[in-house]
Amino acid sequence: MKNVALFALMGLAFVGAGEFQSWSFSLTILNLCLISAIMALGVNIQWGYAGIFNVGIMGFAALGGAAAVLVNAAPVPEAWAAGGAGIGASLVAALAVIGLIVLIRKKLRGSLRRYATIAVVIGGYFAVRAVYGPAVNAIEAVDPAKTGYLGGLGLPITISWAVGGVFAAGGAWVVGKVALGLRSDYLAIATLGISEIIIAVLKNEDWLTRGVKNVSTLKPDVPTAIEFQGSEWFLGIAQSLEADPIVASGIAVKLIYAVLFAIVLGGLLWLSERALNSPWGRMMRAIRDNRDSAQAMGKDVTKRHLQTFIIGSAVVGIAGAMLTTLDMQFTPGTYNPLRFTFLIWVMVIVGGSGNNWGSILGGFLIWFVWIEAERFGPIVMELATSGMDPESALKSSLMDSAAHLRLFLMGIILLLVLRFSPRGLIPEK
Repeated sequence: MKNVALFALMGLAFVGAGEFQSWSFSLTILNLCLISAIMALGVNIQWGYAGIFNVGIMGFAALGGAAAVLVNAAPVPEAWAAGGAGIGASLVAALAVIGLIVLIRKKLRGSLRRYATIAVVIGGYFAVRAVYGPAVNAIEAVDPAKTGYLGGLGLPITISWAVGGVFAAGGAWVVGKVALGLRSDYLAIATLGISEIIIAVLKNEDWLTRGVKNVSTLKPDVPTAIEFQGSEWFLGIAQSLEADPIVASGIAVKLIYAVLFAIVLGGLLWLSERALNSPWGRMMRAIRDNRDSAQAMGKDVTKRHLQTFIIGSAVVGIAGAMLTTLDMQFTPGTYNPLRFTFLIWVMVIVGGSGNNWGSILGGFLIWFVWIEAERFGPIVMELATSGMDPESALKSSLMDSAAHLRLFLMGIILLLVLRFSPRGLIPEK
């Protein structure tokens, strides 16, 4: 009953936001909460199931966002003609270098293997750069103000949700192979560093995703507000409800996204619950609770950690593609650890690590407070300083700090939960 009451209170919070602010604003928060809940679910799979301390959530979300661009953006034929062949040749050359390194590592031994590997790496780097550099320059020179990149496949953007999961899973496989053998604190440093590398690549490789120029030419799969406003049947419904067609069209679009996101969240939750309550889930919890004992019982801990790391990152990648779908633009500069790592971890800890329902509740609660605190922070600070002299330096400083009130609230919420409910609002059973 407590869990039902917590979700009911969240529902009332959204209703209150709709009644006292606007239903369009309430639905906007709801859509972002749904996406945040999916990210929290992915982190819970890693930390709550297996105890993997991943601080590189931002990078996997960005890979999902990049997938939306590569799937949905219209291809740029001029760019493909200018440098597409060069990019393809450099990719083939890079794969050949990797294959040669793998072959050397298998066939040779001792110092010969080491020197041969170094020689192939150095020679391969210059060989790939000789083809890659001119191709990139040619692509980025094609109308850089509007394009300057290869574009995408021009497919429906909802397909990118699955592709984003695949991209993030592939990135997690590479990261896991490198870092999962490290101790938890070193693993956190490694995953954070690698996620920063991913963001740096997306910001600087203009030929791939336009970098910091952003991509704002994505096409939605659902009807836009303008299309609703031009439909006779929709105008008839709005008139019958005595609603403003412009406001109603925006609400309709947000409702469609909310339904799609809720379906994805429901499917992932069902799969996560099935996995958690299966023999596989019990094995993962055993590894989390006592790694040495599980290994002594014959469990391949490193392999299972890699498996869980890939699954959790894939879920985060799906959420990253969904976020780009909602925004209808890809902006690599907006990916920062505060939004895409710290807040997601707060969601999991506050909601209840190891409990899928708790992670979802944490996703809704933390993001709702985060958004509302930005709106109400100046109001609260104005009331708190109402008795001060308007010319007071203290009042001026406090009013200037109102925008940071939500950071203070996140800390307070985290401390209160850790003090009075250290296992989260909905603890693991």
